[in-house]
Amino acid sequence: MAKITFDGIEVEVPDGTTILNAARTIGGGIVPPAMCYYTPLKGSGGKCRACLVRVAAGSTKDPRPMPKLVASCITPVQDGMVVENTTSEQVLNVRKGIVEMLLINHPLDCPVCDQAGECDLQNFAFEHGVSTTRYEEERRTFEKIDIGPLIQLHMTRCILCYRCVYTADQLTPERVHGVLGRGDASEIGTYIENIIDNDFSGNVIDVCPVGALTDKTWRFKQRVWFTKPVNAHRDCPKCTGNVVLWYKGKDVLRITARKNEYGEVKEWICNECRFEKKETSDWTIEGPAHIDRTSVISANHYELPVINPQIIADLPESSVRDLEQNPPLKLGN
Repeated sequence: MAKITFDGIEVEVPDGTTILNAARTIGGGIVPPAMCYYTPLKGSGGKCRACLVRVAAGSTKDPRPMPKLVASCITPVQDGMVVENTTSEQVLNVRKGIVEMLLINHPLDCPVCDQAGECDLQNFAFEHGVSTTRYEEERRTFEKIDIGPLIQLHMTRCILCYRCVYTADQLTPERVHGVLGRGDASEIGTYIENIIDNDFSGNVIDVCPVGALTDKTWRFKQRVWFTKPVNAHRDCPKCTGNVVLWYKGKDVLRITARKNEYGEVKEWICNECRFEKKETSDWTIEGPAHIDRTSVISANHYELPVINPQIIADLPESSVRDLEQNPPLKLGN
């Protein structure tokens, strides 16, 4: 086990744990952002540099600071390590530069992008970016590539995080897409214009942190904050069948895999569950999916935060009655 201090908070984690995952054991706003790292995907991380942190002390044996900022998603902890993230002005300034770099070629088409409202790049830019840009040159453009009837590729939005490539490597026996070209000509594409067609290909949509890979069956149908996500499951011979149904009224507009608090898929789902089972009768409904209160999706306020009056000291009975009659919050038992 290794003890490290992260933003002044001491935590003990198993040897070999990365700095990012050590921070996640603490949780909250001190956790570095991640645009390319994805826990279920082997080999991911170290590409976007969004998670850079400052190591003020390397270890108990060698307390010298590391000379440069390090990628927390691929750097293992050492006993006695001291890490600075939100407490370091240098880290926050560098992170602004990383946002600017990622947005250099990314089109500002959020009003028409299906990923808007649940986009990691939007959140990253909102939290760490600036409102102006110094970039004056033309943004790069790409020829449109048809990669099949179910997935839409917008290469101009891609930040080359490689998540979709690792997902295909891990879930499918014969990957047909990857990164083509080099340098600023690099792009996601298929070899000899193949289409991406296998039972689990839809998972590349869920892992994409931006709107580069989107669901054609959901394309332009609705803004995500006008929909209501509901957890559901079905008996599926190919996958676990645990999904989120996104409703507008009584219609299921799209189906996605369930994600954790860091936007990572918990269990991969098959294309049959994702694209073909869009009737409520196909599913067993479990209840509303949890939504972070800072998300724009929570604007519907259909899932009310739960409070327990018994654990709130000196809460007047009149307040409890008011909450029961006009609940801005849902009372727990």
